[in-house]
Amino acid sequence: MASPTGPAMRLIVMGQQAFGKDALAKILDAGVDEVMAVYCAPDKEGRPVDPLKEFALEQGLPVVQPANFKDEAVLEEMRSHNADLMVMAFVTLFVPEAARDVPRMGSICFHPSLLPLHRGPSAVNWPIIFGSTKSGFSWFYPTDGLDEGDVLMQWECDIGPDDTVIDLYFKKIYPVAIESVLEVCDLFRSGNPPHIVQDESKATYEYRCKKSDAEIDWAKPAADVYNLIRGTNPAPGAWTTAAGQEVQIFDSCPQAGDGTPGEVISVSGDGILVQAEGGRVLVKRVRPQGGDKQAAGDWARTAGIEPGTRLGN
Repeated sequence: MASPTGPAMRLIVMGQQAFGKDALAKILDAGVDEVMAVYCAPDKEGRPVDPLKEFALEQGLPVVQPANFKDEAVLEEMRSHNADLMVMAFVTLFVPEAARDVPRMGSICFHPSLLPLHRGPSAVNWPIIFGSTKSGFSWFYPTDGLDEGDVLMQWECDIGPDDTVIDLYFKKIYPVAIESVLEVCDLFRSGNPPHIVQDESKATYEYRCKKSDAEIDWAKPAADVYNLIRGTNPAPGAWTTAAGQEVQIFDSCPQAGDGTPGEVISVSGDGILVQAEGGRVLVKRVRPQGGDKQAAGDWARTAGIEPGTRLGN
């Protein structure tokens, strides 16, 4: 990244979890801009302290956790920071226009897809599930519409044929996105940050990927089954049933072969080979209901899974 041009900015950092923490750390380490306050989601009873909140307090920064950003007292406190920009790093709360527009230059928000594709809360899962070969991330100007604002900048990467959510997000998108936080700030510092209008004709929206979306239908093409498994690994976790009991499936690989969908073809030290439509899936790692993750072959032997067993409803 080139050296910053222009004056230092006063920032509000809003976010949560590891991404919010690492984005804040990147800004602080650069030592260019001043973080006036950190905004986090309210604490949840019985949950660990959010990593962003914990890190911000360690750094001696003011931490604010409003329950409602429409509250005039909350807005007045935001105004008191006299911020130039609000960096929204992994934000799941709705932040209305009145709050977004408090900083002099407004707010900028991170989203882990190439907008307008994959608007919504599970933007890393769905491209893998759909068999896409490209993804990336966007920094955009948030509006009241979900992920609908103009785009500031984007970064694109390949989705490998065997990539899981961990591969795509944590190994590819995440590290580059954290590095991009400084570029985002410098684009605003330059005084003329880009505004790229999203092409609504190409927009897609997918709701949160839930357990009900992750049930395997072995009658579907083997490629679709394989994409579902890797697109829900590690969460929410693809699953099927064996003898009436649910079992989650994580690591797998596709293979050729014909047969009856859902039928176990073989059990070995490599795993359980299961027939789908037009191909097979070698299941390598599972988590049985109420149990821990384990090698699929080990589970099969204890659960009585053998060639000819039918999986699924």
